[in-house]
Amino acid sequence: MTADTGTGTIRLGVLGAGNIADLNVAGYLEHPACEVLAVCDVDAEAAQQAAKRWSVPRVYSDIADLLADSDIDAVEILTPTHLHAAHIRAALDAGKHVSVQKPITNTVDEALGLGKLADEAGLTLRVSECFVHYPPLELAKKLIADGAIGRPTGLRIRTVVGQTDSQFQADLRPEGYGWRLDDRSPGGHLFDDMVHKYAMAMWLVDQDIVSVQAVVRRRDLFFEPCAVIFEYEDPDLLGTMEVQYAPGMWLRSRYYGADEFFEVQGDDGFLWVTRATGEMHELAPVVHYAGKDNERTWTAFDDVDADWGSGFRRSSAHFVDSLLSGTPAAMTAVEAAKVLQLCFAVYQASDSRAPVDPRTITAGSVTPQGWADW
Repeated sequence: MTADTGTGTIRLGVLGAGNIADLNVAGYLEHPACEVLAVCDVDAEAAQQAAKRWSVPRVYSDIADLLADSDIDAVEILTPTHLHAAHIRAALDAGKHVSVQKPITNTVDEALGLGKLADEAGLTLRVSECFVHYPPLELAKKLIADGAIGRPTGLRIRTVVGQTDSQFQADLRPEGYGWRLDDRSPGGHLFDDMVHKYAMAMWLVDQDIVSVQAVVRRRDLFFEPCAVIFEYEDPDLLGTMEVQYAPGMWLRSRYYGADEFFEVQGDDGFLWVTRATGEMHELAPVVHYAGKDNERTWTAFDDVDADWGSGFRRSSAHFVDSLLSGTPAAMTAVEAAKVLQLCFAVYQASDSRAPVDPRTITAGSVTPQGWADW
């Protein structure tokens, strides 16, 4: 639905001024048709500091006051995930369009129910998934859709989590992680961060996953190494995902101490996306090999914007543009619910040591054995 602001400008309120807020808000501040009008956080000092950094005129410490502000057209929700459902519902009930940080909620039924509520109210509810708007991954998706590698037959996603000396990492507030480490989260890192990669496992090849096999291990309080096999709607397409934790290894990164690598194999060639959060490889951000017949060419896309922060800025701009044009905003609540289903299928498959169809998880959440038992 087009946002009828009467001014041609989206007036935004930001709910939550924690660790990830600056990355999400940057794109709104840069957009010529967006005015960041207010910021709200239960930590009044954090809200005041964010308002000063962003030159935002209004500061609130109660969500009710933010949502009662009739000048605000839409809200960006950046609160802890276990609060999302209540905050999304309150914003929709107040007649605000909503962008919410991934994961959408802690349960599948909440995600689907909130999507239905938004549709019934004629409001936009979208999940801010920065990887959907990260230029190297966007380019890879387009190349796949254009047939650059022929029919996709394999997808591999690798994540390694270690240490970094980035200023971004040094500036993170430790208290912003507490809710990820206990029963307020269904499973920590494989839930909070891996939703990016679960989303990519479907989005890159534009196919749903119908079966999951997985082994999940735990190290320390936060990181869970895992190995996963995906079966897709197309029986000739298989995917794998692995997560490794290397606490003694330093990574080159401008952001978190993590690095990703994506490979999509097709009948006629393959694609690599060599980076996202980190920048470990001395390779172009996107590499394409075409090996059909006598073509056999390597193409290195060196000029694509590979700053991981660009995904956040472009995601914010996309929300504004979608509201003004009345076009759907990615990703939808239905798409976000599928991501939750895939995440929970990984846990369930590991616990049961048997294949799981993500589509069978229609309500609630799944927690891996041993989570938050200390």
